[in-house]
Amino acid sequence: MASSSSLNLLIVPAKASDVQSLRQISIATFREAFAEQNAAEHMNEYIATALSESKLASELNTGQSQFMLAYMGQDLIGYLKVNFGDAQTEHVDGDTMEIERIYVYASVYGTGVGQALLNRAIEMAKAAGVTTIWLGVWEHNLKAVRFYQRNGFEKFGEHIFHLGSDAQVDILMRRRV
Repeated sequence: MASSSSLNLLIVPAKASDVQSLRQISIATFREAFAEQNAAEHMNEYIATALSESKLASELNTGQSQFMLAYMGQDLIGYLKVNFGDAQTEHVDGDTMEIERIYVYASVYGTGVGQALLNRAIEMAKAAGVTTIWLGVWEHNLKAVRFYQRNGFEKFGEHIFHLGSDAQVDILMRRRV
């Protein structure tokens, strides 16, 4: 367990028994982040597949994906998902770890929770001995692109992200650990 005392933030590994809480925050934060810019049918299609209880349970049970949950007091306010090895969504050269998701409720944007989750991902990468962290971020999510740039990430490519049946472009970004 780790805490960030200035935020009264506790970041802990998710357990299999956390799947329903993880699903609830995954759906809610994804909708907050992207519903206004995307068609409801694409959002719903993505949520039904990528954020289903069975899919999240499967991901929680693989050793190559890890979720961390962020609590402020008793309230679950954000989460992180990282992937190692074959669980990564793209093959990236080198010894790498993917940050697949960092999501927090809009009510805590700007409080440092996202930064604390990114810092935890960097700690996890160091502990695992990987040399590079990478991620994909939607090309229209400029706030997130700037956040990652401030944290030393640089663009190295693009890939297609399927939001339901809508093919969108993600910018691929990486940084050395």
